[in-house]
Amino acid sequence: MTSNEKPSRSEQREAARDKARELRQQNAKKEKRNRLLLQVSVVLVALGIIGGVAAVVLVDASNRADAPIVGDIPENLTDLGGLKVGVGLQAFTASNSPTPDAVEQIPQIQVYVDYQCPICQAFDVPNSSQIRSWADIGAATVEIRPISFLDRASLNAYSSRAANAAFCVANFEPDSFYDLHELLMANQPQEGTQGHDDDQLFAYAKEAGAGTEEIKGCIQAKSFGDYIEQHTQAVLSAPQGGVNVTGTPTILVNDRQYTWATNEDLVSSERFAQFVQFSTAE
Repeated sequence: MTSNEKPSRSEQREAARDKARELRQQNAKKEKRNRLLLQVSVVLVALGIIGGVAAVVLVDASNRADAPIVGDIPENLTDLGGLKVGVGLQAFTASNSPTPDAVEQIPQIQVYVDYQCPICQAFDVPNSSQIRSWADIGAATVEIRPISFLDRASLNAYSSRAANAAFCVANFEPDSFYDLHELLMANQPQEGTQGHDDDQLFAYAKEAGAGTEEIKGCIQAKSFGDYIEQHTQAVLSAPQGGVNVTGTPTILVNDRQYTWATNEDLVSSERFAQFVQFSTAE
């Protein structure tokens, strides 16, 4: 066929079929190449995820301590579930009663506390130094009774985990308990936020002088979780030593309950000191 001749219909159909065949072959090659790239990408992503998970698991495993063997109830607690401290902020235990050599009665202060409770912190921060000094020199004994009902106020069950950390220290390193209590109060997370994780709780325990592997494992395993739940229910459902505990803080001095009408009353260390003096005289 010369350049001036028009293709016949059969030649046009054949040319169209050839062009279509060529396009199908090109598209097939393109689709095959795209499928191969997608498969490779999926494999690489999967390997990356697996590698990342493995790295996280390895890091987490390397940071974990063995859960210690503990009893159903933390050791060194009083009958009402608190840890009592006296002279030198030493804990009262089966083998130690750090009371001063004095004839007169000294104040006995007991505080029910939830470590996520902002009102507890409002009372504790302005009163902490004087209560600490009274116990340290033997002018009073202080018993802290942790409970937990405010897990809902954090994003990671901070209330019960902080109480567990306190009981872990009470069980293994009781003389460090009061220092940890003060650290937890001073560094309380805001309600509705992510509370301190287990690593930070252990860091506070370590700062308080209780940085053992037993305590680390106890915090990570939440070893006293069942006790905290059962004890809290018992405290809030029945009188404790003749006192109805309806919330925290519930503060007692020689079995007399401290109350307040205003926020100014709550945070006044002078008013609490007067109450302690009055309750002791009574």
